[in-house]
Amino acid sequence: MKIEDLDATGLLCPLPVLKLRKRLGPLDVGDCMRLRADDPAAVIDVPHFCDEAGHALVETTQDGDVQIYLVRKGG
Repeated sequence: MKIEDLDATGLLCPLPVLKLRKRLGPLDVGDCMRLRADDPAAVIDVPHFCDEAGHALVETTQDGDVQIYLVRKGG
């Protein structure tokens, strides 16, 4: 399993999720993307995107004003 990082801090909805979708595309099923975002809408958008696209939201943590999402690519 590979974990890649995506820093989407400073970006507003829908850009964090759009960038996440683009970066997940070439990954193998089971690989993960660690997304950092400070957009308040991300707490709703990221879980919704994962549910709709068939990816797993493995973990959500907070680092100050930044949310960190670990997303595993689904099949």
